[in-house]
Amino acid sequence: MASVLAKTKRKKIIFPTKNELSEAMAEYTANLSAKFCKVRGYFTVVLSGGDLISWLSELVEPMYQESIEWSKWHIFWVDERVVPLDHKDSNYKLAFDGFLSKVPIPVANIHAIDKDCAALGDAKGAALLYEECLKRLVNRDIIRTYKASGFPQFDLQLLGMGPDGHMASLFPGHYQIKEKADLVTYITDSPKPPPKRITFTLPVINCASYNLMAVCDEAQADAVAKVFSDNFDLPAAWLTADKEAIWFLDQAAASKIPKGH
Repeated sequence: MASVLAKTKRKKIIFPTKNELSEAMAEYTANLSAKFCKVRGYFTVVLSGGDLISWLSELVEPMYQESIEWSKWHIFWVDERVVPLDHKDSNYKLAFDGFLSKVPIPVANIHAIDKDCAALGDAKGAALLYEECLKRLVNRDIIRTYKASGFPQFDLQLLGMGPDGHMASLFPGHYQIKEKADLVTYITDSPKPPPKRITFTLPVINCASYNLMAVCDEAQADAVAKVFSDNFDLPAAWLTADKEAIWFLDQAAASKIPKGH
């Protein structure tokens, strides 16, 4: 596993409140959007589920609505529940209702999982088709490739972590964390429902230019402390990036980090 670790040193910023974390996440995202849109003409953004979408709410405020070049954004998901796209457990639905429906990103630039596989609960098929989607966009030079491995390289991934230390749908004790060949893999026995999911593999996650992990609340504090103590039994402890891997934490989530970490 060492080959997918330690491109950049793990950083952290601790915020007094969730609102301040949300504001900082919006500013961080907007600054990177401006950078990549100017240099490349595209901005590839990978979302996750959970509370992250509500923390993106600052981006729908007028100052960002009017300044961000939304037409140049391409949206992806680091993982997805294999349920119909209008199901309450769908990460796509969560993002659409809470964020994507409120900003003018072209529909063609929103890359959800295959709707037929989602409706049928076909996790393997959904993973294969999502990997094909990524490869097509690499061939069109919308997604860059990481110089050393040739894996897709996204500009920014906005990630979250569960109380068990999972990120994306890479769970402790499950083999998917060790997958190195595929870009996208799947799980049918997720310890957190729903059981069928697809997920980027760890090498793809760690090839991103910028990875921002946002974690709030005391329920996550033990896992955060283990990550910052380099407990690699937790998938989130393996997170790195090409340019920057940064953790945005509120005070409750950071409360058990050992001194000096």
